Amino acid sequence: MSPKKISVIGATGLVGSIMLRVLEERNLINNEIILAASEKSVGKKITIAGKELTVVSVEDAIAAAPDFALFSAGSTASLKYAPLFAQKGTVVIDNSSAWRSFDEIPLVVPQINGDVIKSADKIIANPNCSTIQMVMALAPLHQEYGLKRVVVSTYQSVTGTGAKALNQLLKERVGEPCEKAYPHQIDMNLFPHGGTFEPNGYTTEEMKLVYETRKILRAPHLQITSTVVRVPVIGGHSEAINAEFEREFDITEVFRLLKAFNGITVLDNPMLNEYPMPLTAHEKDEVFVGRIRRDESQPKTLNLWCVADNLRKGAATNAVEIMEVCGER
Repeated sequence: MSPKKISVIGATGLVGSIMLRVLEERNLINNEIILAASEKSVGKKITIAGKELTVVSVEDAIAAAPDFALFSAGSTASLKYAPLFAQKGTVVIDNSSAWRSFDEIPLVVPQINGDVIKSADKIIANPNCSTIQMVMALAPLHQEYGLKRVVVSTYQSVTGTGAKALNQLLKERVGEPCEKAYPHQIDMNLFPHGGTFEPNGYTTEEMKLVYETRKILRAPHLQITSTVVRVPVIGGHSEAINAEFEREFDITEVFRLLKAFNGITVLDNPMLNEYPMPLTAHEKDEVFVGRIRRDESQPKTLNLWCVADNLRKGAATNAVEIMEVCGER
């Protein structure tokens, strides 16, 4: 991608810091980088690739009219500021849930539906972390066999909630008092609660998996149900997926399709205790898939397990990949 002016909004947060790391790893840090965050962080110094940068206000970042703005500052900030960047001609890539449900806003995983991005698009939504890894695992199989129904249970890292939740886990582990991000103890525990509960009994995290998967896979009638579980893990999200297809599949071909898909690493040798774990995916960009096996209780149905680093492919890396697609066009 040719040199561009890039702003990271929410640069001092968990995902923002990973965005900066991904930009550095992909040799994009030589572009002009503008770091922006909330007022309490303005003036803070951050060193990246040997360069000391000063955090500015979001208003100052807008005035700089960057080519791209990578947002990880929450839905409220995104709804307020993304249109203002767009008016300057900036392409906003937003990591929050603010814009995902708008029909006219592309919701993108580049390996799957990067083609939906048009030159006129100034706001592009980054999907939820748990959605990204699931659609990565399902997309090549959906293309070949046609998904009919998906049942997914997720086991989501505390980092998906943010720094406050991570601090709660670490403080509980050593028995120190802390401000609570969760209604329950998380260390030595887990609970089936991600996001907030809706009138139908599902949580917002569970419903994101439903709506976002349909949109990304262009399968508006896909039957899908989900249960989200928060677990005392730092390094990544895990998912147990049961997928029913319209057409019969060959298990050997399933392995071949997954291995051939860009961004997926198949790790499946259970007799040697080789299968994906959060420790496997920690600080990596791939989606790891294993425990691939036929569901013997009904036809045309597959079980698999997938794990990904929720801060990288589940957030920062996918956002930077979207930017790279835009830059290439």
